[in-house]
Amino acid sequence: MRKEFDACREIFNQRQRFVLSTHVNPDPDAIGSEIALAAFLKSRGKDVTILNHSATPSNCLFLDPKRTICEFVPERHANLIADTEVIVVLDANQSERLQSLHPYVMQSKAMKLCIDHHLERQPFADLYVIDEEAAATGEILFNLFLHCDPNSVTKEIATALYAAIMTDTGSFRFPKTDAALHRVVAGLIERGADPVQVYHETYEQGSAKRLQLLGNVLSTLQLAHEGRVASVFVTRTMFDKTETTEEDTENFVTYTLSIAGVQVGLMFTELVEGVKISFRSRGEIAVNKLAQEFGGNGHKNAAGARTNTRELEAVIQQVVERSKAYLV
Repeated sequence: MRKEFDACREIFNQRQRFVLSTHVNPDPDAIGSEIALAAFLKSRGKDVTILNHSATPSNCLFLDPKRTICEFVPERHANLIADTEVIVVLDANQSERLQSLHPYVMQSKAMKLCIDHHLERQPFADLYVIDEEAAATGEILFNLFLHCDPNSVTKEIATALYAAIMTDTGSFRFPKTDAALHRVVAGLIERGADPVQVYHETYEQGSAKRLQLLGNVLSTLQLAHEGRVASVFVTRTMFDKTETTEEDTENFVTYTLSIAGVQVGLMFTELVEGVKISFRSRGEIAVNKLAQEFGGNGHKNAAGARTNTRELEAVIQQVVERSKAYLV
């Protein structure tokens, strides 16, 4: 991606004011990428603001100890978006995923830069730095930073990028975990990332209530299509009973793939505004295509969607039935 990296370096060198953002309900790859790019730009004397639609998840707060990430408030931040020179969208290639920021970003005359690794981009940016073979946006950024300046990756940046890559690879067990990625990870550790500390902060700071919620969710496990599809669900009653939220369900869906013979794993989350669907799969089963049938998208083996309907049982039935067409 030398051509795209060269174009990025020119933008970073020539422009002064930057706004960074990412998709609704950001994960550690999104947050880590924002923190890393902000630190990179600030080290070069740039003015950087991070604006997100959603609050930062609790397991990502350690990456932002100074709480520099802002939740977008139109009355406070609209002019900032309008007046900035560059808007960088990270870990998302569809502008609608910026949610409340979307109309303001699209109306802004600022240059728009998209850095991402997801499939099926939608046109909105002036420059795309997209590597669909990358395991995480954090992996792309590491290579970009080294291209711009071999000495640019500080401990803060390395830690943020390690968290991004670790989580998006399922702790280095998903298909895109290859030798090249491990060389990137080695470079991050050499520059100060602490694997033990990052894992602890990301995965071992949950509450007892979250564990109780997990127990409730796993009790809903159902198998379909001769044991090749596993599904679980979480209701608003479960959230109320355990005093938890949607954020506490992070990674619950991965338990569905721990069952021998399961090819597709599904989790359905009942929310006030509708139903959230999480899709996981093994091998060549493209669950992003299944997600698209329900208004979502994502990676081949990990995707998501949200429906407006509040009829949880009906959504479960429809998705489980459609999943049969994707089995091998």
